[in-house]
Amino acid sequence: MKTSFIKYGRKDNKDLCEVTLENDHGMTAKVLNYGATLEKVLLDGENMILSLDKPEDYDKERNYLGGTVGRVAGRVRRGIWRHGLEMHQLPINEGENHIHGGSGIDTEVWDFQPSCDDKAACVDLTLLDPNGHNDYPGDLKIHVRYELDNDNTLHYSMNAVSDKLTIFNPVNHTYFTLGEPETIKDLQMQMNADYYLPVDKTGLPDQGMTEVAGTAFDFRKMKRVGDALESSDLQIKNRDGMDHPFILNGNLPNAVLTSSKHKLTVTTDAPSLIIYTGNGFDHTGKYTSNFGPYCGITFEAQVPPAEGDDLGRITLLPGEEFKRTVDWKFE
Repeated sequence: MKTSFIKYGRKDNKDLCEVTLENDHGMTAKVLNYGATLEKVLLDGENMILSLDKPEDYDKERNYLGGTVGRVAGRVRRGIWRHGLEMHQLPINEGENHIHGGSGIDTEVWDFQPSCDDKAACVDLTLLDPNGHNDYPGDLKIHVRYELDNDNTLHYSMNAVSDKLTIFNPVNHTYFTLGEPETIKDLQMQMNADYYLPVDKTGLPDQGMTEVAGTAFDFRKMKRVGDALESSDLQIKNRDGMDHPFILNGNLPNAVLTSSKHKLTVTTDAPSLIIYTGNGFDHTGKYTSNFGPYCGITFEAQVPPAEGDDLGRITLLPGEEFKRTVDWKFE
């Protein structure tokens, strides 16, 4: 086991650093303290995730690759959170809705500390998101850990505590490619989810859960991802691909993704995985000009987005600890 880091820049009077975690089998994970971002996962010399060319590119253009996104990842309808008779208005930054926490914790420089022993190579990252930032109440202390073990499993965990009533529903936004960065259509996927959430034209749920049976979203048995993306399903057409929450049924593993050479197994304590197939990439970004539609796939482990402004499911009481874990096992 080995950890190391290099400084590659400065932002907001803080050092920007790239931390390398390496296990005894040569698997390597690279983490940036900018946005607590998973930058690369190298297995047998191949990168398993979608990455920019160099660490210096990540803070130049917001694209969420590998970032820890929040406070609330995904959309909040009209940016409104009602709690009893109180109403909180969050910034509107996508059409008529709030998305990805406003300027978001993925754009902040986190403090970090690497460590390792004979079982794992780790990096702990911490951030104090202040009261009122992006109009969220409460000083929120967030702790993220990336931990690489000798089973080629990368463990991602998050803990957070606020001193005021607030809402919190973050995700890690890594796009997985399994070494196939041009398109994920020919990857095979299986998910233990009997239901998914259809969404409206803005990407928010509007009709509750729907059975996956008989739809493009039925991945209960291993199936080619492209079979869904190329289908005539109206939900696929409306979002130009998958951009939908899958409700996990509790059976493990939660999801499996395979290529001709590699396999990813995803396990989480979250109630859903939001599958997004990079529908919005179109070769136009300055730093993502190599990326087109379906160049990566996310497994965003979180509470699924709400239809309305009752966000009780993602509300934290003062002093209540938020916990989330996600394991990515590579073979």
